[in-house]
Amino acid sequence: MVDRLNGTRILILETREEAQFSRLLAEQGAEVVQCPMFTIHDAPDPAPVEAWIRRAIDRPFDDLVLMTGEGLRRIMKLARARGLDAALVAALAGSRKFIRGPKPGKALREVGLEPHQTTEKPTTEGVIEMLGKLDLRGHRIGLQLYPDKDHSTLTGALAAQGAEVDAVLPYTYDASAADANIVTAIDEMAEGRIDSIALTNLGQVRRLIEAAKAHGSEAKLRAGFERTLIASVGPAVSGELAAHGLRTDVSPADDAYFMRPLISAMATALAERKPATTR
Repeated sequence: MVDRLNGTRILILETREEAQFSRLLAEQGAEVVQCPMFTIHDAPDPAPVEAWIRRAIDRPFDDLVLMTGEGLRRIMKLARARGLDAALVAALAGSRKFIRGPKPGKALREVGLEPHQTTEKPTTEGVIEMLGKLDLRGHRIGLQLYPDKDHSTLTGALAAQGAEVDAVLPYTYDASAADANIVTAIDEMAEGRIDSIALTNLGQVRRLIEAAKAHGSEAKLRAGFERTLIASVGPAVSGELAAHGLRTDVSPADDAYFMRPLISAMATALAERKPATTR
């Protein structure tokens, strides 16, 4: 149904797919309030990433583990700049490819490759559980990591299974320029001017908490969450909310951790609530 979100203000936090998410919400009649959270940059020193690419080509991995779609895209960007993209794709074609959720699968398909297995839960724990069922003794595993996360549990689990782990971190986050936007968004929620906040990755939750602490807005943030429908795209986000004592009001049905099912869940929940905004 079109216009299911007429008269609502939806706060979304900046992600790589922000433009698409904003368009889908606007198509349903929502007024979209966008809040930049951080900027994604290539790794400041490309040398370790290039070295990883060359190792992957010269001695292809038995298995490849992708934690994010952004990570593979950054790796391919550097490979293209060095004229190594065709060779890298050819090398990765022979590796078993394991992915954390659907987004890395989309990035793989962009270069003509397919995942061998996707986690049931798009979390690090889900990756550990998935790989824990395999015999990895003597396997060389290429592991793509993402910023602002301690990955020692994952790398330790793989090493304990007898695997040789070759990890790469192809991008970084720059959050310093976004704090003012986040504080403004927190104020909007606390004042009851936001009907729902849509959270699509756990880093967004962490950034909200960090910025609120840095600017003395923790009480406002919690007050805002009390007044606002909290929509989570899936278990990783909901788990992060719970870790900070925050609830999840709605998530997509049937484990469909994508934008459209999330929007449908929000529309249903908001239709059952009385208008909360004071515009």
